[in-house]
Amino acid sequence: MEGSAFKNGTRFRLFAQAPFLKAFHRPEIVLVSPPAGSVGPGPGDDRMYVVDPIGKAFAYGLAENVRGDPLYLMPPWRGDVFPPAFPDPDGHFDHIDPDDPTFEAAHLFGSVRFTLDVWEKYFGHPITWHFQRDLDRLELVIQRNLHENAFMGYGFLEVGIHETPDGRIEPFTLNFDVVAHEVGHCVIYSVIGVPDPGTASAEYYGFHESSADIAALVAALHFDSVIDELLETSHGNLYTYNLVNRVAELSSNSQIRLAANPLSMLDFVQGWSDEHALAQPLTGAMFDIFVDLFHEELVARGLITQSQEDLSDRLEDSTDYFRVIQPMFDEAYAAAPLAFREALVASRDELGMLLAETWRRLAPDGLSYAEVGYTLRAVDRLMTGGRWRTIIDVNFNRRAIGFVSAGPKIKPSGPKSHFGLPRVFVPARHGACCARHLHVARRTGTRDRLARAGVL
Repeated sequence: MEGSAFKNGTRFRLFAQAPFLKAFHRPEIVLVSPPAGSVGPGPGDDRMYVVDPIGKAFAYGLAENVRGDPLYLMPPWRGDVFPPAFPDPDGHFDHIDPDDPTFEAAHLFGSVRFTLDVWEKYFGHPITWHFQRDLDRLELVIQRNLHENAFMGYGFLEVGIHETPDGRIEPFTLNFDVVAHEVGHCVIYSVIGVPDPGTASAEYYGFHESSADIAALVAALHFDSVIDELLETSHGNLYTYNLVNRVAELSSNSQIRLAANPLSMLDFVQGWSDEHALAQPLTGAMFDIFVDLFHEELVARGLITQSQEDLSDRLEDSTDYFRVIQPMFDEAYAAAPLAFREALVASRDELGMLLAETWRRLAPDGLSYAEVGYTLRAVDRLMTGGRWRTIIDVNFNRRAIGFVSAGPKIKPSGPKSHFGLPRVFVPARHGACCARHLHVARRTGTRDRLARAGVL
């Protein structure tokens, strides 16, 4: 982790961003919090473990047995597995070469633990699994036949693959943003909780996706190489098309979503069909808040003037923004690159603390974006005396958050939904949950496919 926070931790080699990006084609050595020697083959420790299963035909989730009864496929995987990753004699995993077949397993474990370390730092305590009543450890699954998706659920995190237009396979196990996003889901479920299926709001699902995106963004900014590359390419103008506001890059010119996006809740008043899209107004507001926190840090440190910061705010939605603002950042960054870096780290940590304190105060049932805004303002008053109130108000208001709500769901959940299948399931709510979602299993032919595979 940036700053080598864990002197006696376990070493892993991680790609800070997707390895097909030129600046990140070599993994870097990081230290994660478990002490050297405490992580065994897999890798696995007392909180999580990796499995690379042989013959696991389907991802975990909701299905039916041959009688039509609800069936939820859950860990642990009891079938055969490919050879695990082994630590070296000192208990570290950084000796594993990226060409080694076990590198994916080591990278998956290291990415999850790295992200969890980041957010446990902001919360100030270990994050307890939301599934701890039934399972002691999180199962990290390399699911090679899961195309264009990754998801976490009740006791598991399954990671699939991306296929490029020219037929190459890019495993999501090596895409830090994708893995960190799923850990973000896990953090939200653990801290906020799982709603009752009958009271879960549309905006709860959008909030989940938004928070997972921002959780991944903040985690990525704990790599020295990410901070350096971001500042060297943007010179501190974070609205440039860069590796931080492009969420989960799939190639050098495509990504899953943009943190810097123009959507507002007005775009969803008539209805919504995908929680990832519905998340965009909240993600955009949070990213804008982060940028404004950074600008305020730059002003406080004398790196840009207040009039320059005001000009940036006025031109934010203008076509003249980059023509006018980029030269200003170019000049200011060239004069003090190290100070820019320190300001960025301070802003990252300010955002992380604000989010952690906001998330811990939210409840899952009936959650709305307006409630997120009210809680964020209350946290700001508590932590800073209201220093950031104007920033929060401006960025939530311009996205119409708190003024209008999402309309009804207008299309069924698609195959990439993290919630409609459902991906997260609490056994105590088995009956209610399954009654609500059995139509999905029937529509997608899950029962027939599982029967043919001999699972049912």
